[in-house]
Parts: sequence; structure tokens; C-alpha cells
Amino acid sequence: MHARTGVRDGCDSAVDARWIDVRFRDPLGREHRAPWLEAAQDVVFEGSPVVRPFPVRHGRRVAPGWWWSSTTGRLVAYGSGVMRTELMLLDQDPAVVALACRPVELVWRENGKVVGHAPQLMARLKDGSGLLLDCAGRSGPSARLAARAGVVAAAAKAAGWSYRLAGPPDPVVVANVRWLAGYRHPRYASGPWMPALVDVFGSPRPAVEAVCELGDPIAVWPAVFHALWSGVLWARLNEPLHERAVVSVARQEAEAA
Repeated sequence: MHARTGVRDGCDSAVDARWIDVRFRDPLGREHRAPWLEAAQDVVFEGSPVVRPFPVRHGRRVAPGWWWSSTTGRLVAYGSGVMRTELMLLDQDPAVVALACRPVELVWRENGKVVGHAPQLMARLKDGSGLLLDCAGRSGPSARLAARAGVVAAAAKAAGWSYRLAGPPDPVVVANVRWLAGYRHPRYASGPWMPALVDVFGSPRPAVEAVCELGDPIAVWPAVFHALWSGVLWARLNEPLHERAVVSVARQEAEAA
């Protein structure tokens, strides 16, 4: 990919994806610029470091951090608690195969000025396409973010990608996924319980009944939670999880759907 030094002209009012550039860093940290539509097909952005770091504001509770991703097996950066929540939800999504924090910045010319926007998260999906995501927060997106989101969404669509401006997620789903995330590490799948879970949950049933049938609940529950996180088992995550929540093998739910 050839390095670029500027932004092409011809993108003043209606922003055309053909005139949008992308700025990114390679795994060695070297900066590159390229046409967005070309780079979206050729560059493995999920392997790129953060193109623009998140600021640390002393005295504020919002601060950057790291999330260990079970999808990638490595740490992924985030800039705030809201981003961490969206990162967690993407990590649990079976359609996601790779994750990165702010690996690209789209650059275009608008009304005679150069504009740049770096979406907060990027996910690679099973079909090979990408997802760019920004967090709107509880108060909704700012006017500037809303305007830039329209350009990014159009650019993503032109490249066969998708873009999401995420509002506050369902608090019940977040609470359930946060609990399951505590059991996302592969070590919880290393015991003797995983093969047995597929059999014991062959028909939908209350979780506690199957757990007690398998053996010591203290040993079995972590395997159940990991299987729910990883998609081996299925339960309604938009309802509070409890010991009598109905759980089944995930592929049965897919076949029923």
C-alpha cells in the first residue's frame, strides 16, 4: 500500500466515497494513507494499532483501558466505559471474528476544509466485511458526530462494510453479558463438562436442573456460563438470568429460527 501525503480535492458538499482517504498504521507503527475503497478491500485493519490514542483527563473517572478479547485472544484498547460495554457485546457476538480499537481514520474534504473521523471500534465479520462503530452515549450523539456519522455510514456501505452509531444498549442484556464475560476465558472449557452439556441441554430446560444432574454445581456452573458466552448454549439474554432460566443447545435455536 503506497503512502499518501494529502487529501484529494472534489469532495466539498455531497461527500463521495471515491474521494475519501483512510489513514492507518501498519503493525510496525508506520503511518499510511490510501484511498478508502481500495484499502477497505486490501488492508487487514484489525491488525493495525490505534491510529489516534484516547486522551487521559486527570481527575475524571472516564479513562482508557484494556479489554481481554476471547475472540482474538489478546488485549483490545478502549477509551471509556461506554466503549468497553460495546467492545464486550461485540466480543460475545458470534458473527465477529476480530476486533480492533480505532485502527482507521477516514479523511475527506467538506466545504473547503479537511475533515477526519476515526470510528471508535472496528470488527471483522465472518463474511469478510467490516463493521465500524461509534458510541453515542446516554445523551445521544453530538451534532458534529451525527454529521460525520452520515459520511462514514455512506463510505462503509460503498465498501461493502457497515457502520453503527450505537446508543445505550438494553441494560438487562448488558448485565447478563457482563456476568457471562467473567467466564469467557478458554480455561472454563477445559474441564470434562463441555461435551456433557450438549447432551444434558439437548432439550430446553431450567439450567439448575441440568447442572445438578451433571454433578457438583460449584464445578459445573462455570462451564455453563462459558458455553452461554461462547454460543454453545443459548438462553434469552434480554431477560434476567437466574438458576431456572431456560437453556438449550444453541444450534437447536438456529434450526428453529
